[in-house]
Amino acid sequence: MDIREQIDIFFKSEEFAVIGASADRHKYGNKVLRVYQQQGLRVIPVNPREREIEGVPCVASVMDLPDTVKSISVITPPPATEQVVELARQKGIENIWMQPGAESDAAVEACRRGGINVIADGSCILIELGYHDH
Repeated sequence: MDIREQIDIFFKSEEFAVIGASADRHKYGNKVLRVYQQQGLRVIPVNPREREIEGVPCVASVMDLPDTVKSISVITPPPATEQVVELARQKGIENIWMQPGAESDAAVEACRRGGINVIADGSCILIELGYHDH
């Protein structure tokens, strides 16, 4: 499967989540959340320290996501990404997009072993979905 097919599969989810969502509008964890919103996609921010980001209630962990979420974007440091992958596998997440800087070889390998469609080739969802600041 090539990266285009992987991305197409990623976007088939009914609902999405941003792991490492941030209330700081200058951070990627906020911009990624907003690009989903700009495209009219249903998205849930995951951040244990925030109650709400960009008007959407947060959940504290991958484990708190509804079962409608099959695809997640990860904007966390690589050691945290490795933990996210393990939780995602337990939760039944099917697709993980590691944003540039979040990926690690161990996390990518864990996805492959767990049968998770992983995008970690440097592709950026902000470019893919045409993010614009406003």
